[in-house]
Amino acid sequence: MFTGIVQCKGAVKSLSKSDGYASIQVTVDGDFLKPVAVGDSIAVNGVCLTVNKNGSSFFQADVMNETLVKSNISGLKVGDKVNLEKAARLDSFLGGHIVQGHVDGMVTLKEIKSLTNQWIVSFQVSEVILKELFPKASISINGISLTVLEVYRDAFSVSVIPSTYNETNISLLKKGDKANIETDILGKYVVNYLENRKQSSSLTKGFLSENGF
Repeated sequence: MFTGIVQCKGAVKSLSKSDGYASIQVTVDGDFLKPVAVGDSIAVNGVCLTVNKNGSSFFQADVMNETLVKSNISGLKVGDKVNLEKAARLDSFLGGHIVQGHVDGMVTLKEIKSLTNQWIVSFQVSEVILKELFPKASISINGISLTVLEVYRDAFSVSVIPSTYNETNISLLKKGDKANIETDILGKYVVNYLENRKQSSSLTKGFLSENGF
C-alpha cells in the first residue's frame, strides 16, 4: 500500500524482456534505499513491484505480463526517470490517498499548460476508466497523488503544484506520452456495486406494466 507521495526519482539502469516477463533494475541516489530489503515493495511509476535484488544504490524487480500490458514500464528505456515510493507504514502520515499500486491502465498526455504557481495537465483516457473519474476525486498518475480538476467527454485534467512538478517525472512528459493511472479505490467499489445492482435488478418496464404501473 502507498500514499502517492513520491519520495524520489530513480533512473532505469536496465530492462530485459522476454515472452510475458521482464526484469527491471533502477538506480537511486541518496538514502532512499536505506533500509530496503529483498521482498520489500516499491512503487515504480505507481506500479507495485517486489525487490528481488538490491544494493546501496540500486534495486531490481520482476515485472509480470499483466503489468507490462497495463503500464508504461514496458516502454521504458535506459536512463528514463521513474517516480519511486516505498510502501507506507501504518504509523506514518497519509499525506496523499490510499494507492494500491495496481494500475488500471494508461492515459495519454494531451497538454501541459503553465499558469501562475501551477500547471494544468490534461490526459486523454479510455471510456472504461473515465466512468470512475469525477471532479475532486483522488487519482494516481505515475504514482503521484493528484486531484481531478475537470472531466470531459474523453479526457480529464489535474492541477499540479510546483514542488510536485519539479520533484517528479510529470515535468518530463511530452504530448503523446503514456502515463500510468490508478483511480481511487473507493470510486472503484461504488462503480462496481452500482453496475452489479443494475444487472441484477428485476425492475424492468415489463415488470412495472404487469403490476399496474
